[in-house]
Amino acid sequence: MTDASDRWKQWHEHRTETVSAPYGPLSLTGTHWLQDHPDGSLPGIPGTWTADGDAVVLTAAGADGPTVDGRPPAGPVRLGADTGAVADARVALGERRLTVLVREGAWAVRDYDPGSPAHRAFRGIEATPHDARWSVPGRFTPYEESRTVRVPHADGHERGLGLAGELAFTLEGQEHTLQVARQPDGALWAVFADATSGKDSFRFRFLHPEAPDGEGRTTVDFNRAVLPPCAFADHFLCPFPPPGNTLDLAIPAGERTLL
Repeated sequence: MTDASDRWKQWHEHRTETVSAPYGPLSLTGTHWLQDHPDGSLPGIPGTWTADGDAVVLTAAGADGPTVDGRPPAGPVRLGADTGAVADARVALGERRLTVLVREGAWAVRDYDPGSPAHRAFRGIEATPHDARWSVPGRFTPYEESRTVRVPHADGHERGLGLAGELAFTLEGQEHTLQVARQPDGALWAVFADATSGKDSFRFRFLHPEAPDGEGRTTVDFNRAVLPPCAFADHFLCPFPPPGNTLDLAIPAGERTLL
């Protein structure tokens, strides 16, 4: 129990450091969809940004300010979707980082600013200390074929959410299941709500169980439930829980809200 509590404290400290890093979620100040700006001009961002097939084309003179790969662009530059760390984004504007995003064929540019108001106002994450009763065995059962369900997202739009199977577990003497996605490394990902959501906790949270073993066994540890990115900045697209992922019990564990 002591070891588990100590590991949780280390995890919580690491989470706090991660979200408050210069290019963590607190630094996102805008997600600008190119379809909303047909002239290619984005609010507060120099240059012209246009979608062109499988890329975004940035046209900006050196005097405009953005650099690409550390240098002012000599002409139009094609930019694919960013998949790495924000700090390593190809496009910079001083200390800001500009990343390219694509969702269901729609392109956007995100603006990360380490000096954002949310970054300056951050005081920490309210989280419940480790409690062993919220960590239980689980069993993952994959679907015969992956499924995609349409769910609302935090920006008000509905998009597809890919699901790989169901995670079954017993909590407080009751059996429950969550529909989960599977990450490239095999770990699971669930978007869930419970009876505390929107009251004592943020309106929904994320859970990341470790990759199940060959028999589908893993641990469902709500002590490590985390706030979604949209709890830190309004400009994220977080999906809401899919059907069946709103649990009918209170789970006062893990990250709850911002301080």
